[in-house]
Amino acid sequence: MPAERTRQHTTPVAAARRRRLRADRARQLADLLRHQVLGGGFPGGVLPHEEVIGADYGVSRNTVRQALDLLRAEQLVERQPGVGTVVVCQKYPHALDRLMGLAETLHPHGRVTNEVRTISPVPAPAPVADRLRIPPRSEVLYVERLRRLDGLPLSLDLTYVPMHIGLPLLDADLENNDVFRLIEETAGQPLGTAEITLEAVNADAHSAAVLEAPRGTAVLMLERLTHLADGAPVDLEFIRFRGDRLTMRGLLRRTL
Repeated sequence: MPAERTRQHTTPVAAARRRRLRADRARQLADLLRHQVLGGGFPGGVLPHEEVIGADYGVSRNTVRQALDLLRAEQLVERQPGVGTVVVCQKYPHALDRLMGLAETLHPHGRVTNEVRTISPVPAPAPVADRLRIPPRSEVLYVERLRRLDGLPLSLDLTYVPMHIGLPLLDADLENNDVFRLIEETAGQPLGTAEITLEAVNADAHSAAVLEAPRGTAVLMLERLTHLADGAPVDLEFIRFRGDRLTMRGLLRRTL
């Protein structure tokens, strides 16, 4: 009986191991290396030799090469003759567990500036009016901004604000300030909470051109409805981030 139980135990383990061998080991390795690349885990920005990586992770040199090819395709690393594989792209962290403007979030990494492409009162489309809890076709302030970090295009923000809050923004310094701070000054109370949806979408021709990204490239799309401390919805945003320049991070707690 013990031998039979051992066979029953080892059979599924062996099958699982075979499935593991058939899995895309290169992609698994790329995921692990990506974390180190983005977290500054390689001193001087130079990755170890392929043989060293293979030994550290218990994979073949071919697997290492395929994993590095994936990271090169993401433009995170490149091969430099006489040096090896080096990190060439930095992603900036954007917190998902705090309600902060982009300039507040990225303050340690550089200066955020805003190119105001459009600012004008417009009749609220039905979905916007519904989310902001205002009568249909009421006027809202529509703002479109290209946001840069030290001159590098980072996001394209489309913002809708109710006119009783938005009117003072027409004369505000939107080029050098987060909308969040200006809204709090106008409303006379702090922001409270925000509902967010994050997904990947393909950049349309307009967004790609503004963000200086290849047409059709995937961007991170953040839809955010922000409320004042008293619960009133005050800011509906559709933000397209260049996914190759930003990474979303947060601390989640499990409560039962």
